[in-house]
Order: sequence, then structure tokens, then C-alpha cells
Amino acid sequence: MKAIHPEYFHDTAVSCSCGNTFTTGSTQKTLHTEVCSVCHPFFTGQQRIVDTGGQVERFRRRAQLAQQQ
Repeated sequence: MKAIHPEYFHDTAVSCSCGNTFTTGSTQKTLHTEVCSVCHPFFTGQQRIVDTGGQVERFRRRAQLAQQQ
């Protein structure tokens, strides 16, 4: 029977855009993330807008246009 499960790495290196790194288990050898428990607003207690690709600005423009109508 052919093996259907991917290889599992117990020492996957995870790096966050804030500079934090840690290890976990995954089917990928390395992982990159934009937000982790060190920089996420829920864990830090600081409100911060995480904007990827200008989504927040587009939402604000649409909301402003809707209020004007």
C-alpha cells in the first residue's frame, strides 16, 4: 500500500514578521507568519490594525461613500 501521509517534522522553525521565532510540529520544514502571540493585539493588550494589501483603507473608503449617499 502506498504511503498517503506527508512527512511530519517535529522541529519546524516558525518565524514571524515581528522577529519572534519558535519551533512546532508541521508537515513543512519552515513556516513564516505575519502575526504571532508576541505581536497579536489580543495577547499584547494593544490595539493595532494589521493591514495586508490595503484592505483597511479600501473598507474605510467604501464606508465613507456609503455614508455620503
